[in-house]
Amino acid sequence: MQLQNKRALVTGGSSGIGEAIVRRFLKEGAKVMLADINCKLAEDVTNDLSKLYQDIYWINADVTIDQDIYNMIDKTISILGGIDILVNNAGIPMVGTVEKLSSEDWDIELDVNLKSIYRTSKAIWPYFKAQNGGVILNTASVAGLIGMPGQHSYSTAKAGVIMLTRCMAIDGAPEGIRVNCICPGFVKTPMADSFLKSQDNPEKTKKYIESLHPIGRIGKPEDVASGFAYLASEDASWITGIALPIDGGSSAGSAN
Repeated sequence: MQLQNKRALVTGGSSGIGEAIVRRFLKEGAKVMLADINCKLAEDVTNDLSKLYQDIYWINADVTIDQDIYNMIDKTISILGGIDILVNNAGIPMVGTVEKLSSEDWDIELDVNLKSIYRTSKAIWPYFKAQNGGVILNTASVAGLIGMPGQHSYSTAKAGVIMLTRCMAIDGAPEGIRVNCICPGFVKTPMADSFLKSQDNPEKTKKYIESLHPIGRIGKPEDVASGFAYLASEDASWITGIALPIDGGSSAGSAN
């Protein structure tokens, strides 16, 4: 077990990639606090997982609210006995060009997908310093590595996550704090399904997206969770400041 007795806090842990991370961390022996803004979903997932694992808990938290973040961290430390791993996974999609995207949607996108990582990392940093180390893992995206049409605010936020990760990694290294991010390609999640349903021709769009991944398929949440488990483990103790694409080869270039 890669994460035996490690204590992890996972934001946005109730569905998609976040849920897969929670499940993988538990399988690897970690104690996990699942944080999410959706109470019903968080409770349902936790109840389901508690049939297999003892050390799974949930808390309601809005990562755009400072007090929620501090409460989330304090409660996690109280219940788990500490935190070794923070996974900043909470996020939302936002489609729109510069011409059509409203300034309000732009602000919401960057607040949830980028500033929340700053907020949560800032809140936990003194705790990690005091215990001489910790791991911060951020969910970025291939959209933060390469330009994509209609993804202006989303891609900008995810590119910001990558640079924030690198800067925090440099600051954290002398204090034993490792910071990395993962850049998923197109992964079958509720968020991705919602995007496909919004298209004029969902099946045509799906086939086009598949063609952008040289491996020839859309990713599974479990594909991405494997990378998080590795970077959270002691096997990755000499790795910090990276943006790891888990994307079926899409960032290498189209197969077509």
